[in-house]
Amino acid sequence: MSSANPSASPSRWSKLDEKIIYPTRIFDLRSALYRHPVRQTERDFYVVHSPDWVNVIALTSDGRLVLVNQFRFGVDAFSLEIPGGVIDLGEDPLDAGLRELREETGYVGTQPRIIGSVHPNPAIQSNRCHLVLVENVVRSAELDWDADEEIEVRTMPVDEVYAWAQSGKITHSLVLDALLFFAPIWAEKKAQFEQSRSGI
Repeated sequence: MSSANPSASPSRWSKLDEKIIYPTRIFDLRSALYRHPVRQTERDFYVVHSPDWVNVIALTSDGRLVLVNQFRFGVDAFSLEIPGGVIDLGEDPLDAGLRELREETGYVGTQPRIIGSVHPNPAIQSNRCHLVLVENVVRSAELDWDADEEIEVRTMPVDEVYAWAQSGKITHSLVLDALLFFAPIWAEKKAQFEQSRSGI
């Protein structure tokens, strides 16, 4: 009979060692040795160690979001997303967000701020993804894609983006995270847009 108790708090395992099993240009696969504090059992767990990432909600002055559509090798299909990428070593997440937005789309904006931060997959990944909002964006910079990047840049009304997310046309989990954090901000801004249009 199992001694598991689903109402008990789980134990905090102790990390004893960590080593790189296989390095790549975008992440390291590491083996982490942990010990359970009660059972004293030791287990190796695999961890994907990557730099932190940034994803950008880029809002135009007329209530549209900047989106990027590109081929993704993990799913062997196209993926509609928001701009984003890897944060360089020592780079501030806000600076990284502005840089990735400019490089991928040519858009620049004002008032960058972090609206959220998430662990992409805490079961196997060690990094965080910072979610940045940039407002009043306009397309005014040269594109600076990586060697293998081919990106379709488009803008869509915010409410249409949410409709696409809810219908399953947008499936990238980090994009959905960003939209979740942006939702209450958009609710306020949408009311302001509507008041401005009605002249109230």
